[in-house]
Amino acid sequence: MITKRIIPCLDVKDGRVVKGVSFVNLRDAGDPVELAAYYDRERADELVFLDISASHEGRKTMIEVVKQAAAELSIPFTVGGGIGTVEDMFQLLRAGADKVSINTAAILDPGLIEEGARRFGSQCMVVAIDAKYDPALQDWVVYTHGGRNRTERKAIEWAKEAVERGAGEILLTSMDCDGHKDGYDLALTQAVADTVQVPVIASGGAGNEQHFYEVFTKTKAAAALAASIFHFQEVSVGSVKSYLQERGVEVR
Repeated sequence: MITKRIIPCLDVKDGRVVKGVSFVNLRDAGDPVELAAYYDRERADELVFLDISASHEGRKTMIEVVKQAAAELSIPFTVGGGIGTVEDMFQLLRAGADKVSINTAAILDPGLIEEGARRFGSQCMVVAIDAKYDPALQDWVVYTHGGRNRTERKAIEWAKEAVERGAGEILLTSMDCDGHKDGYDLALTQAVADTVQVPVIASGGAGNEQHFYEVFTKTKAAAALAASIFHFQEVSVGSVKSYLQERGVEVR
C-alpha cells in the first residue's frame, strides 16, 4: 500500500513566509529558512516552497533563499512561483530543489510542461492548480497569478491535460477552502484524483487532524498539504501522523 504524505507549505512573499484566507489578508508566519529546518526536524515527508507573488510581479523565484533552505533539508523539496522557462527550472533544480511547481506559466504555455518533462523527467514536474467553484457552471474554474486572474479552463479538464503533457504530480488548491480551516474540498479533490493517474496533493482548508483523515479516506489524494496550522503550531506534523496511524491510515 502506498503511504500518504504530509506536506507543509511555505508561501513566501518579500522573503517572508505568509498565510492568508482565500489568498488575501496575508499575515507574517516567519523566516523560510528557519521554518524549512524546523519541518525537516518535525519529520515532514516533503516541503513545498511557493513564491506567491513572483508571477504577479513578473519576477523570478528567489534563488538564494532556495539554496539556503535546501541546505537545511534532508526531505524532498518542491519550489514554485515565477517559473517561466525550462532554464528557470534548471536554475532551481541546481539550487537544490527536487521538483518544480508551475501554475501560471503552464496555463500561458502548456508546452512548458512537455519541455520540462523531456529535460528533467515527469517526476520533477508538479503542476499546481488553483481552483474555485463557479455555481453558474457547476464546475471548478482555474485561476492564475496567485489567484488573481480567472481563466476559461476547468480544473478537472486542465488536470487531465497537464498529466497528458508530462506532469508527474498535481498540487490542487481549493481557493474556496484555503485558510478557512473547515476541511479540504473533498468533492474537488476526488473529482481530480479520479481523473488522473498521478499523485494528487490536496491543499486548502486543513484545520485539524480529522481533516487529514477525511481527505485520505474519502478521496484518492496521495498527499495533504497545509500551512497555517503548522506554521502557528496549532497542530504538528507528528500529531497528524499519530492520529492517522491510530485510525489505520498508512503514513511514512
